[in-house]
Amino acid sequence: MAPTSLVVTIEKNLMEINGSDSLLLPEKQKAASPKQLTWVLLLKAHRALFFFSWFAITVKTLFASVKKRIAHADVNEEGSKSRGKLYRFIKAFLAISIAGLIVELVAHFKKWNLRMIHPLELEVHGLLQWFYVSWLSFRVDYIAPLVLMLSKFCIVLFMIQSLDRLVLCVGCFWIKFKKIKPIIQDDAYDLEDASTFPMVLVQIPMCNEREVYAQSIAAACELDWPRNRILIQVLDDSDDGNLQRLIKEEVLSWNEKGVNIVYRHRLIRTGYKAGNLKSAMACDYVKDYEFVAILDADFQPNPDFLKLTVPHFKGNPQLGLVQARWAFVNRDENLLTRLQNINLCFHFEVEQQVNGAFLNFFGFNGTAGVWRTEALEESGGWLERTTVEDMDIAVRAHLKGWKFIFLNDVKVLCELPESYEAYKKQQHRWHSGPMQLFRLCLPSIITSKISIWKKTNLIFLFFLLRKLILPFYSFTLFCVILPLTMFIPEAELPLWVICYIPVFMSLLNILPSPKSFPFLIPYLLFENTMSVTKFNAMVSGLFQLGSSYEWIVTKKTGRSSESDFLAFAERESKTTNEEKILRRHSESGLQLLSKLNQQEKQMGSKKKRNKVYRKELALAFLLLTASARSLLSAHGVHFYFLLFQGLSFLVVGFDLIGLPAWFLPCLQKQKLRAMTMAPRVRPLMWRWLAKANTTL
Repeated sequence: MAPTSLVVTIEKNLMEINGSDSLLLPEKQKAASPKQLTWVLLLKAHRALFFFSWFAITVKTLFASVKKRIAHADVNEEGSKSRGKLYRFIKAFLAISIAGLIVELVAHFKKWNLRMIHPLELEVHGLLQWFYVSWLSFRVDYIAPLVLMLSKFCIVLFMIQSLDRLVLCVGCFWIKFKKIKPIIQDDAYDLEDASTFPMVLVQIPMCNEREVYAQSIAAACELDWPRNRILIQVLDDSDDGNLQRLIKEEVLSWNEKGVNIVYRHRLIRTGYKAGNLKSAMACDYVKDYEFVAILDADFQPNPDFLKLTVPHFKGNPQLGLVQARWAFVNRDENLLTRLQNINLCFHFEVEQQVNGAFLNFFGFNGTAGVWRTEALEESGGWLERTTVEDMDIAVRAHLKGWKFIFLNDVKVLCELPESYEAYKKQQHRWHSGPMQLFRLCLPSIITSKISIWKKTNLIFLFFLLRKLILPFYSFTLFCVILPLTMFIPEAELPLWVICYIPVFMSLLNILPSPKSFPFLIPYLLFENTMSVTKFNAMVSGLFQLGSSYEWIVTKKTGRSSESDFLAFAERESKTTNEEKILRRHSESGLQLLSKLNQQEKQMGSKKKRNKVYRKELALAFLLLTASARSLLSAHGVHFYFLLFQGLSFLVVGFDLIGLPAWFLPCLQKQKLRAMTMAPRVRPLMWRWLAKANTTL
């Protein structure tokens, strides 16, 4: 007979043999001492005390911030913008939902069945219950079918848009797998002979860019290109006389260093950025330049930017645009910038790269790109008819047969909006402008000579699906239908619509920025929160409402370089502006210094008002009311989704999402200390700061 098999497991001081008694090893058997047990309990108690104290301080700080923002809220300004049809609709919906919740609470405490299939199954006792049964009958027969029909329509749109995003991701994976990328010819230009380099015009449009004008001009002047083959135009639309003089002095200082740079200021500033660029292109000397590079005021390209973009035009006469990717210096500043970084990383690495590789067409991003001058002229130049002049010129160039290239490896530093107010205004312009353009370009697209496939891509994918359908179903499905179905359970949305598919699509969006994976759920909630702004902008642009023509320059903080630590130190210091003026080469003396001091005093005398966003707050209370109704019916995922979505609307409504982390002031002080430490200690300090930033 075969010997009996034994399995022996040795774990610390205990040896177990299957089929026999446990054997203790007496020489290693040692019980924990009471002193060790006491220390363990004390350690756990210390951790628990630290957690509860941290939680209490955080909650106290949060409520103090909310109280302060309510007390100092700029109600008049925001209220005037919120008195639209959408805001009135949300308030009416909220009032009805609160009334419905009260009715359902009464039914719940009276033991009426909230999950009944048909009202005839309920035995009526009393007048109040008769009214409730009548409401149930009316709801089942008339309201539920309409809500069910609308929800199915939105679900179909949701699935089509999800399929489109999935196809884009597959295309991106294919590009990575095949290593598809634009290639520059080896003999593009002779580095030894400057005359072989084409003439390049660099345009820097700006308007009241006080914080970033100097660094943008410096970055453009440091571009590695023969000086006799490049001209830099600083297109200043500022309405501040002191700021105009500052920019002139900056341009003059670089001109004295041998840089070919000119300053332009329009007396009649119409058409916003499009009018500024159109005026600059009307100069007589522009015809001598073969290519035009456009850089917004907060963009800082590397010195080799032109050498990585312009050579793509050689040997490719149909190429009209070379677009570079954006990189964000302040992506870790707060939660808002982190979530924006997720969106824009997906936009550039997936949408722009796939469309550029397979279709040779994408929307021009308005900056960090190089145009062929002939393509701009043949397409009709810059037009002032919409607030998205970059998309306008791209569509018209595509209709003329010009091709585009996107360079995912060439990155240009810029900054993200750090406040929700600035981000909301930017998104409103980005989502109302495409609808304006769609109305204007639709006849031209239909009558153009491009192929049917390109016309279909422009109309149904580029405009309708990604610019109209996306904000429509996102707001309607998750902010209107979902809370409505909590009061109409006959039309309840399935779990895969509100949970599985959105989480999967959010995961695909985060893949281009894998370090943002911990922000998966906040990103999903924030995208639904922004749907109200995008939906409102889409409707205003589609029907040409007044707000669709608003152009507000996105506020900058001047963080588009690694010198933002130094800028922070200057802002925190109590010294006057003499030191800052002396450090610069573009200011001209005490007269300018006195004007700047006077201007800063006037700006400081204005009391800063906090924003309270009424539409977001109304939706927050609506979703929280729906979550309370969901709790009565014991909905699991529906309740948690509505609860956290309502809380996210609440955070945005009180303008808390743009706040830095609670211990950021302490962290900034540590950054300043690190700047003054010895070189051998500084790398360790920076490593700690980077680790701390990743935990914010």
